[in-house]
Amino acid sequence: MKGLKIYQHLFCYLFVTSILIGLSSCSAVEKLRIEKVLIEGRENPLGINTLTPSFSWKLRSEGHHVMQTAYRITVSTNADLSKQQDLLWDSDWVSTDESLYNVYQGQDLQAGTTYYARVEVKDNQGNLAESIVQSFHTGLLAEADWDDAQWIAKEELPDSLVNPLPLSSSKLRIDKNYELPVFRKNLEIPKKVVSSIGYISGLGHYELLLNGQPVDSAVLQPGWTKYDKEAYYVVYDLTEHWHKGKNTIGVMLGNGFYYIPPIKGRYQKHKVAFGLPKMKMKVVNRYDDGTEETIVSDGSWKVHRSPLTFSSMYGGEDYDEHVLPKNWGTPDYSDTTWDNALLVDGPALRVQEAEPVRIMERFTSQSVNQIEKDINVYDFGQNASGIVHVTMKGHQGDTVRIYPAELLTDKGRANQKHSGSPYYYQYIFAQDGEVSWRPRFTYYGFRYAEVRSMPAGEQDIEIQEITAEHIRNGARQIGSFQSSDTLFNQVHTLINWGIKSNMVSVFTDCPHREKLGWLEQLHLMGPSVQYNFDVERLFAKSLSDMRQSQTEEGLVPETAPEYVHFDWGGDVFRDSPEWGSSSILLAWYAYQWYGNKALLVDNYAMMKKYMHYLQGKAKDNVLYHGLGDWYDLGPERPGFSQLTTPGITATAIYYYNLKTMSQIADLLEDSTYKIYADSLQQEVYRAFNDTFYNEHTGIYGSGSQTALAMPLYVGLVDESNKGKVLANLVKDIVDRDTSFTAGDIGHRYLLQVLQQAGRDDLIYAMHKDDTRPGYGYQIRQGATALTESWAALPTVSNNHFMLGHLMEWFHTRLGGLGQEEGSIAYKHIRIAPKLLDVVKQRAVTYESPYGVVKFERKEGGFHIEVPVNSRCTLVLPVSSDYRINREELGVYEHVSTDAGVEIQLGSGKYDIK
Repeated sequence: MKGLKIYQHLFCYLFVTSILIGLSSCSAVEKLRIEKVLIEGRENPLGINTLTPSFSWKLRSEGHHVMQTAYRITVSTNADLSKQQDLLWDSDWVSTDESLYNVYQGQDLQAGTTYYARVEVKDNQGNLAESIVQSFHTGLLAEADWDDAQWIAKEELPDSLVNPLPLSSSKLRIDKNYELPVFRKNLEIPKKVVSSIGYISGLGHYELLLNGQPVDSAVLQPGWTKYDKEAYYVVYDLTEHWHKGKNTIGVMLGNGFYYIPPIKGRYQKHKVAFGLPKMKMKVVNRYDDGTEETIVSDGSWKVHRSPLTFSSMYGGEDYDEHVLPKNWGTPDYSDTTWDNALLVDGPALRVQEAEPVRIMERFTSQSVNQIEKDINVYDFGQNASGIVHVTMKGHQGDTVRIYPAELLTDKGRANQKHSGSPYYYQYIFAQDGEVSWRPRFTYYGFRYAEVRSMPAGEQDIEIQEITAEHIRNGARQIGSFQSSDTLFNQVHTLINWGIKSNMVSVFTDCPHREKLGWLEQLHLMGPSVQYNFDVERLFAKSLSDMRQSQTEEGLVPETAPEYVHFDWGGDVFRDSPEWGSSSILLAWYAYQWYGNKALLVDNYAMMKKYMHYLQGKAKDNVLYHGLGDWYDLGPERPGFSQLTTPGITATAIYYYNLKTMSQIADLLEDSTYKIYADSLQQEVYRAFNDTFYNEHTGIYGSGSQTALAMPLYVGLVDESNKGKVLANLVKDIVDRDTSFTAGDIGHRYLLQVLQQAGRDDLIYAMHKDDTRPGYGYQIRQGATALTESWAALPTVSNNHFMLGHLMEWFHTRLGGLGQEEGSIAYKHIRIAPKLLDVVKQRAVTYESPYGVVKFERKEGGFHIEVPVNSRCTLVLPVSSDYRINREELGVYEHVSTDAGVEIQLGSGKYDIK
């Protein structure tokens, strides 16, 4: 009995304890947390371009219906924010749910200074959260902030040869081969360094070494720009790289897009020449005794010709080990024979705020084919932007040459015929031994690498390891898509590689023959990209490139930064409204995605100037110039629009711009411009319909899919005619056995119009067949990245950014992710998945500015996640049997509509059976 009583007491104790622990853990789980603080869009940024930074944050809670009710921001010069004498701003408690872009309003900040901040938040459930202490470092915002730092170089390009915007037809060649430089600066560090901040720009690109070691893993630094207007510099924390005694700063430069060297026997897309490579640097060291030292680039730095004997964005890169020993950047190397650096002029500088380019993935060889005794072709299995990293053993005078390629010839050799030829990497051995080498300042799009060994003697060169290193912008992946449809999963991957391979410091068209920022991609593919990658800052950089490239007349050229003035056939490859309109549409879209009004304010003058330009080009309010629906599916080889009447796409975009500008002007409280945009919009509407619409047939122009879809999407079709025009569009698709014909411009609008009409079944049918040109067909032809043509032609690029618009459909229709009308930055999410009876399972995630959104449809029900401080309207097929987190549907606000049952959800996780 005694034992039984003890057992009963123990059971009661454990039972009560478990309840208390459960209650305690429940309370702990529901506690509010500040998960991420962004200052000017970055975490703890080193270098910002403003003295009035904005603060944003994401909140986390396992509770439901959690909303911010107030915030408080404090900023100080001291990491210990309790020291009142160092406090610069205390916002006090601000009653608002706004957690994005709250602007600093404290005492004046100084350039080149580190500050500390903390965010506190209250929610509607009585919780209080406090962030860890954040830091940010202001950039050098004026020339005076650089102190005595000067641009230095090895040589200077004569003014007569400087050409920042060559004509594509130019026959001018620079005959001299200018050597690339490397720089050294020896320093004596007598004390312990407690803080060291370095600021550097090297044009075209640089690699910064301290005591012979790279200071970071980024490549192609800094990002390329319109160098005659501005260039970027990068900020580093160098504190841990110094040691007492002798130290050496080393800098290696590459040409990048600053200078395209004209070497015979190497590919050269164009002849841009802003100048020869140069650098500028400032370092501020603070020591443990409280003293400070500033180190600047000047004429005392030493310069030597580089072991990089050739480096070109278009031709490849050569390294000759004879030129300098590997220890040239270390303190024990003597630079007494080196020259003093030359002082030169350089462009205005701005902090690089977009993510740098990095090596993001590595691919080992899947197979190797020996073509001849010293020629081997390696297959890495994936077509991607990147470089080759090779470990090899050779002998003095041996040469190894590597040709990367997307495709192979009939004989199994590297085929660069349609991707820029010849392009190769070359290494020359100065001594016997093993080396591990990769090119530094160039890259290519490739799947294969042809390695040619050229021994100087009778001993063979041994290739010990070879790797393809995929480089791209370091933007985080923030979205995903997965479904039970194998083909659609493969298509998503195919498009994703097209995006990743063309996302560097510019959204390029292809990673090989051009590497130019063709602009139509930004407003057409931007919606797809933003569901997958954190690219707000890269979009902002793209808009900046457009501002810098805009002409005096107001033209936003088709490429930005504009490095070549295409003059083939007049200005058709320079002036196309469907391309230049990214200056307006991307800014508007990005504002809606991220909620940052600066995207509109910073670009508003450019937008208005471009609209004035287009108005001047219009003939009776119709625009006829430009490329039209580039690469549509017609009877001829793809290129210029074949199926759509000239003027339809350009004028439709012009009208869409005016509608968008009216909304932007309204938001920015520019009533005068809104009146102007609204008035001109009406005139363009009338002119478009008078010119292109046939009242009897209900057809615009030629009646192509693009000719019908674009007017429907942008609002150019009268309400009474919409049904007729839509019916003609659907008929054209059905008559073609659900084939599509739209190209680069029209395809996204075709998808959008069918979505709006609820015809996702047609979109499914159009893209499910892999026996005709399209995504599945490309995969069937062996493509591993999105190709330039619908038919994966071997005569064009096989890794291209355009045409990937189906990715948006995967996320917004199969995954159902979107925003309620009027919502900004996904504050009010709308999840309305389609084709639930066709694609049985799908899972989509997206990290919105407020946090992670998730929709998963699996056997037996759905799983939904809504981030804190936002809400969601979930639309599902009508049913009264839904149970949400084991509760009946009636517990939740809901209503049945034509779209289905619309259920209102606050933040939290929901399992729906």
